[in-house]
Amino acid sequence: MNPKTPLESVYFISIPENFEFSNAALKIDRTIPLPVQKKDSDAPGNFNMEELAPEQILAGILTVLAYDHHNEHLDYYRSIIKQARPGIEKELTEAAILKTKNEDWDLAEELFLTLKGLLPDDPAVTLNTALFLDQRAESYRRSGLHDDADAYDNDAAEYYKEAMDAEPPLADAFFNAGFFYLKQHDFSEAKGCFETYLALTCDIDDKELGENGIYKKERAQEIIDNITNDNMDDQAFRNAYKLISSGQEEKGLEEIKKFLQTNQKVWNAWFLLGWGMRRLCRWEQAQQAFLQALSCGGDKNADTYNELAICLMELGNLDEAKKTLLKAFAISPEDTKIISNLGYLAEKQGNKEEAQKYFTAVLEFDPNDIIAASELAKLEASN
Repeated sequence: MNPKTPLESVYFISIPENFEFSNAALKIDRTIPLPVQKKDSDAPGNFNMEELAPEQILAGILTVLAYDHHNEHLDYYRSIIKQARPGIEKELTEAAILKTKNEDWDLAEELFLTLKGLLPDDPAVTLNTALFLDQRAESYRRSGLHDDADAYDNDAAEYYKEAMDAEPPLADAFFNAGFFYLKQHDFSEAKGCFETYLALTCDIDDKELGENGIYKKERAQEIIDNITNDNMDDQAFRNAYKLISSGQEEKGLEEIKKFLQTNQKVWNAWFLLGWGMRRLCRWEQAQQAFLQALSCGGDKNADTYNELAICLMELGNLDEAKKTLLKAFAISPEDTKIISNLGYLAEKQGNKEEAQKYFTAVLEFDPNDIIAASELAKLEASN
């Protein structure tokens, strides 16, 4: 995470002996400087103690908790906040979740940072922060901001690890981290997380678990079985994904071919082979790999159809590409990658009006999609 420098908006002041707050909830130790949030109307260097409001101190403390993790007085500042606003944790959590839902990323991040500063040892806060970072990374990747997505994925990984290190163990940390590693194609780590989740919940009866808990146990076991049956925690498979995703496609293809020698029915492996070939613009070989992935069980995965459609477009088979993209769309109708590709296909077919509709739809789902915005601007300029 890379916040700006909000601490620049905070004064540190000493409260004079003759100064009293109207809010009796604020019990002040006058020997410790207090952070005070500047007012927008404050002129540089112009501070009037008589105009100081308790709200400025609370806001200043929240800023320090979020961004000044090495401040020697953090425990004292936390005690003031909890005394003045007993329900602050619930307020901040609800606000952070709402901002995340609305994809107001910067404000949500500030709220989660504040919660982490307020409750640094609470594993639930750490896990919620990891989930937020995970979602933000997903959103950026959908928008084509891959470097930002990678940065937030790295941050999410650190927070998941911290949540999983909590004592006593937090079962949900392992369950959610398992899905995070699945998206990273790190099937060995994912399997380990789900196995730990099952171990932590094995002695809890179904009544206490509830419907959602039972579902999570069944889902965890299903994923473990799939990874085990398809041998996806194999070292060659792991190496292949890491190499291809890091731009070492040739080495990655060697690894996935090695894996396929003994695992020819694993659709994920054929998908990985096709992905590596596609990145190297070997369209025909990639097409064959994706077709093989579909025949081995990848026909329920929208990405398989989407990737195959890209190859078909490059090979000039536009009609078949459209049929394939529509299959992907039927599986995942809100996937902006697929909708964007329908826009590109419409352009290739000379249908600018249809292309505009698709790119406009992408921006309705994700206003920050820079690729769709660029394509739409080109189309509008050419009219």
